[in-house]
Amino acid sequence: MRPTSIRFILILAAFSILAYTSWRCTSSRADDTTMPEVVDYNYHIRPILSDRCFKCHGPDANKREANLRLDTPEGAYAAFKDNAKAHAIVPGNPEASELMARITAKDTSQRMPPMKSNLTLSPHEIELLEKWIEQGAKYKPHWAFIAPKTPEIPEADAAWVRNPIDHFTYAKMKEKGLSPSEEADKERLLKRVCFDLTGLPPSLEMQDRFLKDTSPQAYEKIVDELLANKHYGEKMATYWLDVARYADSHGYQDDGLRTMWPWRDWVIHAFNSNYSYSKFLTWQLAGDLIPHATKEMLLATGFNRNHKITQEGGVIDEEYRVEYVNDRTSTFGKAFLALTFECSKCHDHKYDPISQKDYYSTYAFFNQVPEKGLFGTIDASFADPPNIKITSQEVSSILKFINKRDTAAVEVMVMKDSSNWRPTFVLNRGNYDAHGEPVGVGIPKSILPFSPQKYGKNRLGLAKWLVDDQNPLTSRVFVNRVWFQFFGRGIVKTLGDFGMQGELPTHPELLDWLAVDFKSHHWNIKRLVKQIVTSATYRQSSSITSAHLKVDPDNIYLSHAPRLRIPAENVRDHVLASADILNPEIGGPSIKPYQPKGIWEVASSGRGSLMTYIQDHQQDLYRRGMYVFIKRTVPPPSMLIFDASNRDQCEVQRGRTNTPLQALVMMNDPHVSESSRVLAENMAQLKLPVDEVLSQVFRKIVCRTPQAKELAILKKYLEAEQLEFQKKPSKIKQLMKVGEYQKNQALANPFTAALMQTIQMIYNMEETLMRV
Repeated sequence: MRPTSIRFILILAAFSILAYTSWRCTSSRADDTTMPEVVDYNYHIRPILSDRCFKCHGPDANKREANLRLDTPEGAYAAFKDNAKAHAIVPGNPEASELMARITAKDTSQRMPPMKSNLTLSPHEIELLEKWIEQGAKYKPHWAFIAPKTPEIPEADAAWVRNPIDHFTYAKMKEKGLSPSEEADKERLLKRVCFDLTGLPPSLEMQDRFLKDTSPQAYEKIVDELLANKHYGEKMATYWLDVARYADSHGYQDDGLRTMWPWRDWVIHAFNSNYSYSKFLTWQLAGDLIPHATKEMLLATGFNRNHKITQEGGVIDEEYRVEYVNDRTSTFGKAFLALTFECSKCHDHKYDPISQKDYYSTYAFFNQVPEKGLFGTIDASFADPPNIKITSQEVSSILKFINKRDTAAVEVMVMKDSSNWRPTFVLNRGNYDAHGEPVGVGIPKSILPFSPQKYGKNRLGLAKWLVDDQNPLTSRVFVNRVWFQFFGRGIVKTLGDFGMQGELPTHPELLDWLAVDFKSHHWNIKRLVKQIVTSATYRQSSSITSAHLKVDPDNIYLSHAPRLRIPAENVRDHVLASADILNPEIGGPSIKPYQPKGIWEVASSGRGSLMTYIQDHQQDLYRRGMYVFIKRTVPPPSMLIFDASNRDQCEVQRGRTNTPLQALVMMNDPHVSESSRVLAENMAQLKLPVDEVLSQVFRKIVCRTPQAKELAILKKYLEAEQLEFQKKPSKIKQLMKVGEYQKNQALANPFTAALMQTIQMIYNMEETLMRV
């Protein structure tokens, strides 16, 4: 290994250590031990009770101990059955409240929570409970189950704010003794908004145009341009594919091929066409039940057929059919309500007011599909019934957004209810064959009562219930998810859990304002996105001061912009786009790029068309990351290393890791090396001065002009590499043969090879993959 390469790896290692240390320093924050003047049940008491008490004294009647229920005022205030004079909580009187006696007991056999639970209460938490009881022990419905109302917009610095969002964030900053950061410089702001709205870097032409535009509307014009860009739909759809558990294979052991990509084309089309969220939601849940449903409406219901399907012989048909309905029920709860419905499949929820009967009442909506647990064989089940056929004629006339390449009709799984109503039963302990009491359709009353007469007793009625103006969750959950996509953290951190065990909102008034404003403006997604990205909060610099780090290490109060690594799919997109080899084609079947040999084969059942990995060629090699084929049992390895979802189930929040494997991908992945080669060849042909070549390359990849010191380092590295290749010219041919993209043999010289190495080093810079 050459000395320059060793130095490069050491630099990378140092960057990784610094990044990891920074992450560790900001992975936790000090607990707030300030005693509030008024103790609020939702924001101070419920989190304590939910975490330490509800498991044994909560909603689950089967696991409730001592006949004591602390999640309702009736249960908490009631006299004990074995001692009519004793009460767990006596409002206004902590001394008479058995709760206080037990949580402060010296005798460990009497103290609560019990020692075996490994749970404890801090002195601050005990003081909060005592003060709450003194103030009357007032219970409230869970904050997420109270319909949002438009709050009063707080005052803020008029010179800083740009829209109502900023009033709320500014007020919270001031409350915590913080102040906003200055606006990011134009180059970094442009890179940020381009990646956030399209997942692609800004071109040199866009960079020049934006930097030259000194008008007050310059940034807003760029935002409008990006929102109108066809790649906006791809960026927004990528997140939704995780929620919908989209994949190109059925899953389980055989993991055969499925054809759901036309549904993915529809999702991209829906975002680009700015379908309202109410329409987007309704068509996916119940497009087949809308009167005079169109083919597009039917296609949208593929959302609820993206679950795993077994193709293994010998399975019990009803067992797997029930498993599919369970998947749809859990996905519905997480995707649209951010509630953990799956916890109620076998018993009443231990923390949230969702009984097992509630679970199966929701399950009943999805229990009417005439599907089988096993259908056909591994080679025949590309789209299990019910399904629809999409012909070339339909694509040319009514479904123009579908990128269908061949003449044969393509089949896609969709939803369709049986003509006969299938009865639904509570399944004891969740077993498919243990039928309990029968149930009709319904939703937990604690959220919003469901009236079959008002909404209808099918999935269309369920969709109407979701978009009811009094539904407290639907709009809150969606705006929180959109917020997360731009700030790396939701206003409610737990994107998939707005229940008792979920985090409290950091800016509750802002969340409610956004939710109400979103609904009142017809669930307009592009309008919501534009509000967020044009706010002063979003436009702040990501530079962190020592004061910010000390007071708010997790940046939950948004006094500066977050530094976030771009999503896994966009890592690939960025490399290809900056080298000008990205295929900008929208939609169509998934593609199979370069992949290490043997990965599919060692994890295969030995049957079906996906037994071996057959790589694609030509332009398909250079398509966006969202189109890479996802085989559930063997997800794309390089994207998995960058925390992509394996799409096994509904996922609303990916993990965020920082590992040496990511650096190894950027140093060894054929697409990175190939892009480095192509970009080096293209730049070498221009015959520009070295400084100009390096500056243009840096701007293409890092999206800003390099500083003089940075340029000097790059130039020194280039010269050192060029000298090495001049000494060992035999290495040039080996290095520059990487990839299938057309090669220019006339440029296989020491300068081009050295430039290729330099470009690959720039791809490995921390700032390259960061949205700053």
